[in-house]
Amino acid sequence: MELACQGEDVLITVRGKVKARLTRVMPPSQASDRAAWVRELRALHKKYGVARPKCRVEEILAQTREDRV
Repeated sequence: MELACQGEDVLITVRGKVKARLTRVMPPSQASDRAAWVRELRALHKKYGVARPKCRVEEILAQTREDRV
């Protein structure tokens, strides 16, 4: 775990096959990258006239789950 904290990826294997990877948590500065991405996405929507979906992500996921049952 210390290696992952220091920025090195740690692979967890079972019988020689990678099953999981431990990595360092992204620093809080990534939040500003997210905000920039959201601004860019909104600008693209405005530029190309893309309408926002009429339903929320939670509703889409619920419908998808209902389809599986």
